[in-house]
Parts: sequence; structure tokens; C-alpha cells
Amino acid sequence: MTSVSPALTVPAQARTGLPLAIRSARVALTYFWRHRRWPSLSGPRLFTEWVQWRKLHDRRDGLARLTDKLKSKLIASSALGPAMVVPTLWSGKELPSVPPGPYPLMVKANHGCGHHVVVRSDADWQRARRRSRDWMRVSYGAWLDEWHYGAARRLLIVEPMLGEGGGLPVDFKIYVLGGRAVIVQVHEGRGGNHRWAQMDLDWRPLSRRTTSVVRPASLEAMIDAAERLSSGHDMLRVDFYEIAGQPLFGEFCLFPGSGLDPFDPPELDDWLGMLWTEARGLSGIAERGCDGVDGQLDPVADAMIGFAAPMPLQ
Repeated sequence: MTSVSPALTVPAQARTGLPLAIRSARVALTYFWRHRRWPSLSGPRLFTEWVQWRKLHDRRDGLARLTDKLKSKLIASSALGPAMVVPTLWSGKELPSVPPGPYPLMVKANHGCGHHVVVRSDADWQRARRRSRDWMRVSYGAWLDEWHYGAARRLLIVEPMLGEGGGLPVDFKIYVLGGRAVIVQVHEGRGGNHRWAQMDLDWRPLSRRTTSVVRPASLEAMIDAAERLSSGHDMLRVDFYEIAGQPLFGEFCLFPGSGLDPFDPPELDDWLGMLWTEARGLSGIAERGCDGVDGQLDPVADAMIGFAAPMPLQ
């Protein structure tokens, strides 16, 4: 199988840090805070539990490198062609005094999620310059144990603002497990009345939440591209936009919602977790381990699960 494996080096600090026992306890407590149940970290069954397992154990360089947005764009451009990738107007460590293109623009951090700002004027540009300096001082991902972001270079990106009417474009996030696309999570109203829903590949709703977004004309092309880009990985989420009927690759995601957002309906957590388990080979999860993992069970996590089985909060 083809593996997405760009030539970046994962920094040593991204591989070390706190001992596994401490990180496992922190991950378990954060999960409990959001889901009101303890996760199984040594034998994950749910999708959200698998996300936590990946944080703690999946040390493959080829996976971590996908957190670098610019490198991810190069990967997608090579596989799909540059016309299917959001263009980059500029990248570097400090935004220039003069913007690299006409407004509106989108400024992003290369090394994290949620670090972006829309620029519509000179005043916005100056605010973005100040705000982006803070992004450059932050090592994203550490507080939720998403160490993989340490592989991404600390850089800034400027892109043209996509979409019409001044709002952010609809996001189509395709979950791919074992090389097969299974659901599309559609996000609309970002930056305002943000809402999302899960759809199947025939654009039938899977969640109680509804969406006003009609089936995108390029849905089949998005699904095909997502599966091509995910070849060789057990789970990836591949994000797209659709502009004038054409799909545009945005980025990869290794930790959807950091595994802390409950699914609607909850049964999706079970189903997607089952597919992830199958993608990893059905059994022998902890014993087999991953590249760079010794495969040992996590005694702290096992102990926590043992004395604190799923227990609702009042």
C-alpha cells in the first residue's frame, strides 16, 4: 500500500516529555470530564477511545508529519494535482507589513488547529500580524497530549479567502478507516452560528442534527480523493471545501475533536470504533503495538479502568 510519508524529522521533544503513566492518567481524566465515563486505553473499542490510544501509543513518523499543513498540501498536490488544493499565497515566520494578495485573506498557523483569522482590511492585517506572533510562541497540542503536532514546522500561512458572501465556506470532513470513506461530517456557519451534522456517503443524515447544506456536486470526487490520500493509514480524516462545484483539499486530521466530542447519535462512536479496530487487524492491539512502541499494556490506565468503571456524574 502507498503510505503518505513526507521527509520531515520529528523533533526529539515531540517524542519524549512526561512519562506514559502520567500522560495516560491525564488523558483518562480529560476523557472522563467530557464523556462522563472512563476510557479503555489499553484495549480501545470506541472511536473516541482509539483517538486517545493514538495520542499515547501511535509513534509513527509518517503519521505525525501529516500535522504540517504546508507539507500536507504538497502531498495532496502531488497525488491529486494542484487544482484540487487550496492555494498558498505566502508562508514564513512573520507576516510581512504588506499583505501578499487582495482582501479578503485567511491567515493560519502551519503547526496547529483553530489558529486562523480572516483578514478583510488593513486594520485586520495589522491585528493578524500581532496575533500570529503569539501563535509562533505556542507549541500546539501539548495540553491535549497530541504530541504529533511537534513534527509541524512553526510557520504562518496566508491563503485567499474561499467562498462567497463574506462567510467561511462549508467544511466537508471525510472519515476514512482502513482506506475506505465511511461518513462525511459537514460544518456550516463557522465563525458565527457554527453547527454540524453527520451524513452517509449517499448524503442521508446519520445524526439528529440537521443541515441545510445540499449534497455537494463534487462529493464523489472528494470521497475518491480522501481514500487515495488515506491509503496505508488505519484512520484519517480528510477535509475539503467545494468552490464553484470543484473540491479543494484543506488538511488532514489525526485526532477528530481530540476524541472528546460526543457523537450524535452515540452509536456512531461504537460503529466507527469497530471499523478502526478492523483497520488495525481485528486483535492483538496492545501486544502488537506500533512503530516505536514496545507494545506494553498501560498499568495506570488498566488500574483506573479497574476501580472506576463507567460511572455517571450526578
